[in-house]
Amino acid sequence: MSETALRLPRVGFIVGPTGSGKTALALELAEKLRAEIVNADSRLVYRGLDIGTAKPTEAERSRVPHHLIDIRPPDDPLDVAEFAALARTAIAEISSRRCGVLIVGGSGLYLRVLRGGIFEGPPASSELRDKLAARAHQYGVDQLHRELAAVDPEAARRIGVHDLYRITRALEVFELTGEPISAHQRRHAFARAEFESLTLAVAVERKQLYENIDRRFDEMIAAGLINEVRGLLAAGYSPERPPLKTIGYEQIAAYLRGEIDLETAVARAKQESRRLAKRQLTWFRHEPDLVWLDPNRASVQAFALLKVFYSGCDTATSPRANLERLSREEI
Repeated sequence: MSETALRLPRVGFIVGPTGSGKTALALELAEKLRAEIVNADSRLVYRGLDIGTAKPTEAERSRVPHHLIDIRPPDDPLDVAEFAALARTAIAEISSRRCGVLIVGGSGLYLRVLRGGIFEGPPASSELRDKLAARAHQYGVDQLHRELAAVDPEAARRIGVHDLYRITRALEVFELTGEPISAHQRRHAFARAEFESLTLAVAVERKQLYENIDRRFDEMIAAGLINEVRGLLAAGYSPERPPLKTIGYEQIAAYLRGEIDLETAVARAKQESRRLAKRQLTWFRHEPDLVWLDPNRASVQAFALLKVFYSGCDTATSPRANLERLSREEI
């Protein structure tokens, strides 16, 4: 490992789908490793969205310092570039105190940008975007996704079939530069390396994950989610705009407006949460350099891996190979 790499801060990541138990695992690890947690969930940054986001409680936050939670009101959106800047500031601050940094979240884009930076690319071409929009209108967004798959299968795997904005941008970059956007992003990520990272992914068997999600939403209702949404609506926040246009909040708001009954609202929220978890799993499986933890030994494995990583003692032939070896062993 080079002297430059040795001087870089070491940042651990705990990622996984909603309902996988990231918060509890991260708290346990942070306490044991003298680390501080930086939130990478796009909804936890907003004040007042507590129950429905499964935000760490005051008691949990008193156990371990947390960063980037409750930093914005719901009507002041935080974009991904602002998040990355704030997160890097937090990483530098925590590292200056010689504490471990543990990034925790399920927002794939936030995590990707933090790990690899933002590839801005060439300026948008209104002419090209108009042509792509016309093609999408005539043939459907899925046709544009197939076109993207033909020129950049890596990007197509990551981008949803109906995500017109990102499909258009990827095709635009290819047309303007003659090179897939995924190639630009890989090169950019390499150039932007600002810290050494180890990303641990929490795996949960699908049936168990869905049961966790359903049970957790029932607990949210019992904890007062309906009153939380009622209060946000009364304060003038619109359920038609982010961040209130969020799973759980959107369905309960529809119930409070009399559009659906509570049973239907709960069923829809659970269903959308399960779909979100599935999308998150797909996203993370296409992310490079993730170490998937054994569901039955996640805590023990994560502790051993992070302890070695934070200490800087991964002196095997390859640090990454050493970590992968540890993840497979009976620790």
